Amino acid sequence: MAETVYRTCTLCEAMCGLAFEVDDGRILRVRPDEEDVFSGGYACPKGIAFAELHDDPDRLRRPLVRTTRGTFDEIGWEEALDLAAERLQAIRDAHGPDAVAAYYGNPTAHQHGATLMVYPFLKTLGTRNRMNANSQDANPRLAVSYYLYGASWVIPVPDLERTRFFLCVGANPLASNGSILTAPDMRGRLRAIRARGGRVVVVDPRRTETVREADEHVAVRPGGDAALLLGMLTVLHEHGRLAPPEDASGWESVVWLLGKVSVAWAATASGVPAETIARLAEAFATAEGAACYTRTGVSLNAGATVATWAADLLNVLTGNLGRPGGMLFPRPAVDIAEFGRYVLDDGHGRWRSRVRGLPETVGELPASILAEEIETPGAGQVRALVTIAGNPVLSAPNGRRLARALATLEFMLAIDIYVNETTRHATLILPPASVLAQDHIDILFPHFAVRNVARWSPPVVAKGEDERTDWEILLALTERLGGGPFGIPLVDGAYHAARRLGLHWTPTAIADLLLRFGAHGDRFLPGSSGLSLAKLMAAPHGIDLGPLEPGFTWRLQHPDRRLHLDPPVILGEAARLVARAVPTGDAAPLLLIGRRDLRSNNSWMHNLPGLVSGRERCTLWVHPEDAARAGVQDGAHAALESQVHRDAVLVQVTDAIRPGVVSLPHGWGHAEVAAWQRVAGEHAGVSANDWTDDAAVEGVVGQSILNGVPVTLRPA
Repeated sequence: MAETVYRTCTLCEAMCGLAFEVDDGRILRVRPDEEDVFSGGYACPKGIAFAELHDDPDRLRRPLVRTTRGTFDEIGWEEALDLAAERLQAIRDAHGPDAVAAYYGNPTAHQHGATLMVYPFLKTLGTRNRMNANSQDANPRLAVSYYLYGASWVIPVPDLERTRFFLCVGANPLASNGSILTAPDMRGRLRAIRARGGRVVVVDPRRTETVREADEHVAVRPGGDAALLLGMLTVLHEHGRLAPPEDASGWESVVWLLGKVSVAWAATASGVPAETIARLAEAFATAEGAACYTRTGVSLNAGATVATWAADLLNVLTGNLGRPGGMLFPRPAVDIAEFGRYVLDDGHGRWRSRVRGLPETVGELPASILAEEIETPGAGQVRALVTIAGNPVLSAPNGRRLARALATLEFMLAIDIYVNETTRHATLILPPASVLAQDHIDILFPHFAVRNVARWSPPVVAKGEDERTDWEILLALTERLGGGPFGIPLVDGAYHAARRLGLHWTPTAIADLLLRFGAHGDRFLPGSSGLSLAKLMAAPHGIDLGPLEPGFTWRLQHPDRRLHLDPPVILGEAARLVARAVPTGDAAPLLLIGRRDLRSNNSWMHNLPGLVSGRERCTLWVHPEDAARAGVQDGAHAALESQVHRDAVLVQVTDAIRPGVVSLPHGWGHAEVAAWQRVAGEHAGVSANDWTDDAAVEGVVGQSILNGVPVTLRPA
């Protein structure tokens, strides 16, 4: 008999509630959960396609080992796990722990088991050559939070339920469903802002889906966000509208920097008229609750960390940090930021990469170093790689070079559900069971949610007898390598003693403890009305914990409990940016940027027919003026060339993009995996990051510059 199972969607950060209709282990239908306390009946096409992902015949179900012919054969689980541990241990013993690199992707953060187990696994590996998806698009945000608020995961979010002025810079939440902003149904939320008399302004080189719901579109030059925001701060400082809060230090240094900024410079560097900069600044400062939010369009360009810091300064110095309608801090049920102070590698610049000396952020090095660390001989050369739900050949810069480097590794282990552009180079692939076959507790994304909520999701289908979840795979490997599930030797020793007594570690039990001792937890007190796993399990549509709270001092993590406005590493980079010469529009080449699509999820959902049907989406957007100048035609192929790559692209001429800018979507380029992902192979497209130079990095965190890549365009 059919039953309905309610579950959080774990495909992106929006945490929408879904209802799965299931009969005898088969998913009959997926629809939005109308009663979900957070999403209230909203879901995007990806969530509705969840069953298609679960049933995908190309999704791996059994471990695969590479043959001498370059094909893959199935192998048993115990044999595969033993082989993986033996090869990794042998390379560590012979060449040291840094000879093994690790890269993990976004899906790791969307399962509480993987989230809790990946860190102990990496600690057991012992390598400093660790990279993840954050090093491609979030490290500027994490570094700014670390220096400004005292902890990387202390991140303010727009109070969208009350804001009167939403300044959205370099973000397209109607396509991404939010990024470090957990807010399902962004269209409805933006319309609500305007309905209550507020304004929505989007700063972006192209007319995005979010622009269609905005009052104003500011077509900034790629990489010009920092100049625009510094220009706004300068205008407000000159008019006496900036003031540091009492709980802040470093105001004098900010004044010193703004003294070097002219609005004329900001206008030239950003491509935004000085009058527009001044008008935006005045409107932001006088609104009854304003929020400046930046995301990947900012985080992927040359001034990423400076622009993120400038946006936070705009919020802080106009009194909008901690103000209803401004930028507020969520109070999540499980506080990863507080937990991370004691367990996670929270910080920046404590060590650097071997070849180029690029800094770590939150314990992770920039992914742009991976190819050179494999190619460059010497002590510490990377000889083995572990990837976990990641596809750096498509998501890291200069993917063609990285693919060539991966082919030279002594050993590569992939934990992934597909043979993709990266895992096709693996010696061994260990596929986790479907996420729908395991329970889930939202422990990360409530940190970025526009309302405090908590939910537990039951399994939708049963796990097969010969399947392993992602955390079970990681735990088995960690134990074989001599570690345990806590990443702390003393505690792991106690765990192994408990194992001998028949006790077992599970991430759900740990999540229950974190819930109980969190801000809303029951702390095992008799009669408490606080949270526990049992209470979440009794609430299939989730528990609403209330709106975001005013104030910010309670969230500061510096020992002096103050905001530090002037981190030297960011202040110095800002001064260099201001002193840098600005190219004129006539002399600059075309600048390549990426773009998001509501039916795409980075690089790994293009094998689902329902999400790739219809018009071709992997096209190069070109403004009519640039198309005429280059002699290229709409619907025809053209030659796109950068410093590191030249290839044919399909042109789409449109005025929805700023002149001088061209755009390719992220995550395509599937021709090499057509044998393993048949649908994706039929819609292969090209990888935008092939044109990105891995030698070009941002000045603070060393992140790849994926937006604003100089290119030329010619007829094919």
